[in-house]
Amino acid sequence: MAVSYTLYTVDGENREKIEEAPTTKPFEFISGFGVTLDEFEKNIVELEPGAQFDFELTKEQAYGDYEEERVLDLDRSIFQINGHFDHENIFVDAIVPLQNEEGNRFYGRVMDITDDKVKMDLNHPLAGKTLNFKGRVLEKREASNQEIQNLVNFLSGEGGCGCGDCGGGCGDHECGGHHDHGCGCGHCH
Repeated sequence: MAVSYTLYTVDGENREKIEEAPTTKPFEFISGFGVTLDEFEKNIVELEPGAQFDFELTKEQAYGDYEEERVLDLDRSIFQINGHFDHENIFVDAIVPLQNEEGNRFYGRVMDITDDKVKMDLNHPLAGKTLNFKGRVLEKREASNQEIQNLVNFLSGEGGCGCGDCGGGCGDHECGGHHDHGCGCGHCH
């Protein structure tokens, strides 16, 4: 599928624009692989090309509650390259790819750096937020075998965009630098 949309966070009557996937660089994904939020996909997967959508996801349907225990002080030494601290990639507000002992990959945001610790926030940047997606379905078709293989390769850690040909849009979308959904196209969900 390919959709254009604008994503807002909702707090009572207040709405803040977070991300936009315009028709020139739409969000493309293969449904059924868990690369988008389940509720996002449920709201659009049955829509036909040209259909418009406008729906909200509660924090429970999106990224859950913000959890203080997911803010960790990590030893600064784990961010060293050749014995030197990685100043180029580790700085306040940087989004850093991490991996745990089981090989699971995730992102953290650098909150603070001291002489011996790096404070990392492992919460999704939209945790605790109600989300509003407004947009239109641009394309709906069966994925090619190559697109599916690219996604499988990406999900297994072999790199690649994962969404076939992103139309040049991989990583071009604004989301505060957070790419959590696994497609590799640069969108938040």
